[in-house]
Amino acid sequence: MPCVLIVEDDKELREMIKIALIRRKFTVLEAENGREAILHFKPSITDVVVTDIIMPEEDGLNVIIKLKEFKPDLKIIAISGGGKAGPGSYLKLAKALGANAIFSKPFSVNDLIAKIEEFTGSEQPADL
Repeated sequence: MPCVLIVEDDKELREMIKIALIRRKFTVLEAENGREAILHFKPSITDVVVTDIIMPEEDGLNVIIKLKEFKPDLKIIAISGGGKAGPGSYLKLAKALGANAIFSKPFSVNDLIAKIEEFTGSEQPADL
């Protein structure tokens, strides 16, 4: 069963993504900020990381850099609402630092799940 780490300081969004992934039979790990994600990262079991970019303690750009050092082939999806600068510049930077996919908030959770399934080779019928 593929394992996804969700790094998101917005508890409601983190919970919504988590529930959608569990329904699709993924194992889910959570971190509420980048520092927590880096400290508790489990490279041996984590297949995909979904990380927000703008967070307290440690931003998502540092999460991408650090986790790619631990596991270079890790699939990372960056998500961002962009704060005052807008999401475009942060997401372009995330892509340059190694994110495999980017989503601008608000995004479709179904599109996010489809990308995770593509990365893990675990695509399932949409009616599950």
